[in-house]
Amino acid sequence: MAGLIKAWVHGWALSRGVGVPVAEPDGYRLDVGRPGHRVRYVLADTGSVARRARALTEPGTWLKVSGSREEVAETVPPNWEVGPPEYLMSTPLAVRPVMAAPEPYRAELVGDGVVTDVVVRAPDGSRAATGRVAIAGGTAVVDQVVTEPEHQRRGLGRFVMRRLDEVAVAAGADRAVLVATEEGRALYLTLGWTVDAEITAAHLPEPKNGITGS
Repeated sequence: MAGLIKAWVHGWALSRGVGVPVAEPDGYRLDVGRPGHRVRYVLADTGSVARRARALTEPGTWLKVSGSREEVAETVPPNWEVGPPEYLMSTPLAVRPVMAAPEPYRAELVGDGVVTDVVVRAPDGSRAATGRVAIAGGTAVVDQVVTEPEHQRRGLGRFVMRRLDEVAVAAGADRAVLVATEEGRALYLTLGWTVDAEITAAHLPEPKNGITGS
């Protein structure tokens, strides 16, 4: 589990263009530096959640915890907002036949070999679906897989995941990892991914127009 979390943290940092994760006794710190998401702590379990949540007071601070939503919600103070359940998932990678985009869509790859996007375009050139893979220490970290609402239920999500697999294998990765929403988990299970842990996010919201919110 520690290896999967380490790979995911480092791949997420590459994917999102933030600094190198800093190892801490209970996990990692990422200095994200963006509005609403200033700093993120990824914790390997729930053991230090209470201490972290009491000590961290700056709005825009996030905790990403390997643990159930119930455990985290019971532990953090009431000014923390706790998100819905997410899932750390992984799968072994293997060479497979190249998959073509479903008609009438076309696909392209954009990236530098470390971070690569699969972009699926509709006939009018608009983006129909996208996904990203970052290679961190021999592990492929899948991120930001999205199918636009008007293009859903046409096999594009499955196609994007297969193309990301192909990119990862070509880059030398032998395993892939991601953190999925409840909706995403259903798709990834059909593709052979397995759930390794429940992940819960909690954060301190930043004020917006004088009102605190997410």
